[in-house]
Amino acid sequence: MITRDWRPRYLQLAEELRGQITRGELAPGTALPSETELADTSGLSRTSVRNAIRQLREWGLVRAEQGRGTYVRAPRQRVRRRNTERYQWEKNRVHLPEAERRKTGGTEHDTGLTVEDLKFHAEFAQVVADEDMAGAFGVEPGTALLRRVYWTSSRHETAPLSVSYSYLVHDMVKGNPDLLSADMEPWPGGTQHQLYTVGIELDRIVDVVTARPPSPEEAELLDIEPGVSVLTVRKTSHDTDDQVVEVCDIVFPGDRTELVYSTKLSRWRT
Repeated sequence: MITRDWRPRYLQLAEELRGQITRGELAPGTALPSETELADTSGLSRTSVRNAIRQLREWGLVRAEQGRGTYVRAPRQRVRRRNTERYQWEKNRVHLPEAERRKTGGTEHDTGLTVEDLKFHAEFAQVVADEDMAGAFGVEPGTALLRRVYWTSSRHETAPLSVSYSYLVHDMVKGNPDLLSADMEPWPGGTQHQLYTVGIELDRIVDVVTARPPSPEEAELLDIEPGVSVLTVRKTSHDTDDQVVEVCDIVFPGDRTELVYSTKLSRWRT
């Protein structure tokens, strides 16, 4: 018995081309056949062929170059962020010697890359809390905050792996002037160690994950193809007195990011 493929024809073509790419039959840097050639060989209309190519772009497999054609992309660096274990791993590293903390960090943990493989960028500014941040921290609007923008990229790619917008209450961290300067980044041990230097221990972290279209600025910075969404994580860190001590909005390209969560369940009583 022959089973009919009910998928749209353009998607069937896109899947066929994806298979050729993943099997290495269409190598990175190879030009796809022209729309006319694909239409002739597949028996599809030019419109369906364009839809198939658009789907490949949304999967991050090809990129269009104005006036030249469409080319197979080299595999993009992926991020697999296992937040459930990551945050405890970061906390466990707080009391390690500085030399140990310098050997690796959160991005290396998420990608398998080394410190030498990465380029790091940081920008700091003092801002005032708007309604959103005031509500997140439980402070008055206008409260002074330290806003820190981070991104890290592989040395083999130009686009960052993600962009983070981290906020700290200025009065909480001003006791250590080193925390106020981007010149001290990347900080060995990250934010949890930074907070430790001013006497703050984290008790719990709450993540809220959403998906949305990227802003034009995000699409350009993260090199996101049309149709690809971003994943955003609002990470809210609470200290042992349940006070919010950091709010961090992290933006990930949706086509090369996995967010992994594991929940331990209690056993039934027998």
